[in-house]
Formats: sequence, structure tokens, C-alpha cells
Amino acid sequence: MWLGLAFISAFLLGCYEVNKKLSLDNNAVIPVLFINTLVSSLLFVPFIFLSYCTPVLDGTLFYVPHVPFETHMAVLLKAVIVLSSWIFGYFAVKHLPITITGPIKATQPVVTLLGAMLIFGERLNIYQWVGVLLSIASFYLLSTSGRKEGIRFGNNKWIFFTILSILLGAISGLYDKHLMKSLDVMTVQVWFNVYQCIIMTFILLFLWYPRRKKTTPFVWHWNIIFISVFLVLADWIYFYALSDPDSMISIVAMIRRSNVLVTFLAGALFFKEKNLKSKALDLFLVLLGMIFLYIGSR
Repeated sequence: MWLGLAFISAFLLGCYEVNKKLSLDNNAVIPVLFINTLVSSLLFVPFIFLSYCTPVLDGTLFYVPHVPFETHMAVLLKAVIVLSSWIFGYFAVKHLPITITGPIKATQPVVTLLGAMLIFGERLNIYQWVGVLLSIASFYLLSTSGRKEGIRFGNNKWIFFTILSILLGAISGLYDKHLMKSLDVMTVQVWFNVYQCIIMTFILLFLWYPRRKKTTPFVWHWNIIFISVFLVLADWIYFYALSDPDSMISIVAMIRRSNVLVTFLAGALFFKEKNLKSKALDLFLVLLGMIFLYIGSR
């Protein structure tokens, strides 16, 4: 069950990445991210109202329970970690080809895997190890393809931003597994989105708005709305996958990074990016790795 949910989440996450790239091209990053968090929060406002003021959602998957102050602080910490990862990641996506940022971010499960083995004591069987190794190899080969496009990884600050986004994303994934041991899905996702929106409001008003005329102007795109829709769906399914006591964060994180397949197709169809043929074998390894992960987790 949790494995199938992880694959669905990966596809939706790929759609999220594509719409993010479409929205950020020649556009201001901070307003796009603010609208993303605002729309995501507004999607959950009805659930908060119905849960706190009526019995309509009592006993359903969409009920938002009352939680103590300590729980809100724990979710606020998650919001800070994820938002920091997003800010670095959004700037990187704006300035780099999606067929570069996607594969590099796909190495995030390697960090998550190390953390999961050290913190949660997770152990992989032989099929899972084969899947992980194939995936790591394919992600490495994909990342090296960027050199053919003149992007020097050693002195490119957008590559550095991508790496920071990966490290913070891995920390968030490990923290998610910790949170889901004691909290329900709606508590985490609803308040996580609300707190992100509050933080982004301050960033927008006090950091971006006073300097807006000196930076890239903001241009409205309908894809900005789709960023929020696909992300909310992907995260909702992801949290339910982690709530399964048998789920393994190292495997879920690896499968979620298979969204690189969606971004690769988008790079070919929508962005007309280069060196696609040289990346075809690498993508095959990604698929093969996902198959071994599936077999090993049944």
C-alpha cells in the first residue's frame, strides 16, 4: 500500500516540478513562492473551519484535530526547514535547465538513506540494495551530463543552491518520519502549509517588496496555481505513505525522486533542452532501480 502511494506521489511531484519551472522562467522567485504557499494554505482553510466549528468531518480522513502548543512548534520547525529548502531550490530551478536540477535533486535519497540507517536503524534487503545502487548510479550519470552543457559544477552558485536544497530536503524527510510516528497526516500538512504562508508573507513584505524594482519583475502565470495543487496532492499522499508503520523513509524518498522521469519528458517536450539522447540510458537505470525497489518491498 505505502509503496504504491509513493509512486503516485512521485508522479504528482514531477508535475509540480514542471509547473514550477514554467512559472519561474524570467519571473520573480519570491512572489511565485508566496502565491504557492498562499494557495496551498487556502486549500486547507475549509478543513480547519469544518473540523473546529462543526462535526461534519469527525471520524474522517480530513478531520483536523486540536493539538497542543508543542505540536504546533514541531510542525513550525518542519515549515522552516522545508521553506529554506524551497527558497534555494526555486532560485536554482529558475537559472538552470530542468534536466540538470531534476537529476541532481534526485541524489537527495542518498543523504536520506544514510540518515535513515543511522537514526531509524532501517535495513535494506538485497533487492532494495540493488535498486538503490542502480538509482544512485543513474542519478550520478545524469548529473555529469550537465558538463556537456557548459555548466561547471565547482563554481556555479545555482548548483550550490541546489545542493543546499538537497541537504535541507533530506533533513525534512527524516523529520517527517519522526513526526508521523505520533501525529496524524492532516495535523502535519494543514499547519505546515499555514505556517509556511505566514513566514513567506513576512519575506515578501519586508525583503522582496522594498527591492522589487531592482530585481526581476513578477509576471502572472496560471501554472503558479498548478504548483500548489500538484504539491498538496503529492504531499498528502506522501504523508499517508509514511503513516504506514511498515513504511521505510529511505525507500519512499528514493521513489519520490523518480519524478526525474517526468521532468525529463518535460525538458524534451516543453523546454527543448539538450543532450537528451545521452541521458536515455541513465533514465533506463532509474526505471530499473524503481522495479527492484518495488520487488524488494512487496
